[in-house]
Amino acid sequence: MAKKLSEAIVAEGNTGSYSPVQRFVSALMKSVGISVCDAFIPLHFALGDALQFDWSEEYVLLGGVEHKVHVAHFHLCHSRKPFVVAYMNESEPVNAIGSRKRANEMVLDAFVQALAFFGGVPRRVIIDNPETMVTYVSRSKDRIFHPRFLALMNHDVIEPVTCTPASGWEKGQVENQVQFLRGELFCPKLAFDDLAPLNAWLRLRCEELAARRHPDQQHRTIADVFADEKIVLRPLGRPFDGSVEKTVRVRSTCLVQHDSNRYSVPSEHAGRHVSLRAYADRIVVVVCNEIVAAHKRHFTRNISCFEPWHYVPLLDRKPGALRDGAPFVGWDLPEAMQQIKKHYMRDKGGDRDFVDLLLLALTHGMDVVETACDRAVEQNTLRLPAIINLINQVLEPVIPPLADTHGYPQLTLRPEADCKRYEALCVAGAVAA
Repeated sequence: MAKKLSEAIVAEGNTGSYSPVQRFVSALMKSVGISVCDAFIPLHFALGDALQFDWSEEYVLLGGVEHKVHVAHFHLCHSRKPFVVAYMNESEPVNAIGSRKRANEMVLDAFVQALAFFGGVPRRVIIDNPETMVTYVSRSKDRIFHPRFLALMNHDVIEPVTCTPASGWEKGQVENQVQFLRGELFCPKLAFDDLAPLNAWLRLRCEELAARRHPDQQHRTIADVFADEKIVLRPLGRPFDGSVEKTVRVRSTCLVQHDSNRYSVPSEHAGRHVSLRAYADRIVVVVCNEIVAAHKRHFTRNISCFEPWHYVPLLDRKPGALRDGAPFVGWDLPEAMQQIKKHYMRDKGGDRDFVDLLLLALTHGMDVVETACDRAVEQNTLRLPAIINLINQVLEPVIPPLADTHGYPQLTLRPEADCKRYEALCVAGAVAA
């Protein structure tokens, strides 16, 4: 009413603001006994019936740097048991207006973690209409769910229930949880080294918060009511694979791109098309159903993530790249191999020798070569032929001692040394001639 009245006054030429009109209408309605607040019907949820889900954005310090993290909130409606887990997305300015679109794999991983935390599956999940879950809302309010989210719902046999757009009260419990936990957990600003310890702390706090009194059953705690609800939750099956897969082409630099970052793959796949599976915390590259590369996922922009071993076969033709190649900068090799590399690189052609040593590691395995290098450093025999000999010694099978010799013939006469016996051989040789 106040909005329509304000629009009518503006149409008459009034240049005032909306706030005075709103205050006037509110006072007028109170004076005549008309309620100015919205009225709602209290909701009741049975044991194991519904789970509510929502997102929030919070600011935390990770490694001394302020980050905006996306926090997934889950709330079991009957027991009021909470669960939260934080995710990073690609970096954005701290004071940016609006929020970056959350990735589908974050949603999938959040649900997998939440169901594991609760130890069972409810019948329904009540959600908003984000693009990561709902791709289309028709005028008749029919929804088309995102294929990966629908696959998750089908996998765990959960019925997704969407709220009316801009009607947050339809999942009021989790909406209240967002506001409560913002003050309870994220103020003052949290500081952790990385996302993993932050999420471990959040999980612990969710367990501690369950010690509060249940709002509807004051004589019991949330944990007590949850113990009853957990019994009726459906058992968990095999965890859902929360990845989002796409086909990409490997560049000539042996890199594939996801978002704005690049990740290396083995050099033999350069120029080919591969499957890239993006998880919430890692990137996996698959060829013919075989994982050929796996990297920790990065959320800062324009990062190239190298695995040096992916490029070692190329060094066979270009050993000089060992000195200046970007994948080999800061390569964390075992201490013995670092010493051998430093020794080789002092001499001309030393890069060729060290490349040959790396190729041996690809052939025989890193454990074998590392053991041989440790022995070479101990014996101060750093030349490549000596190390190859040590590798062969490591690879030689160990002949086990005889377990039991009691069944073998025993000597009864002590052998005596008699060199004259060899003269018989000389006589036999003369006769043969």
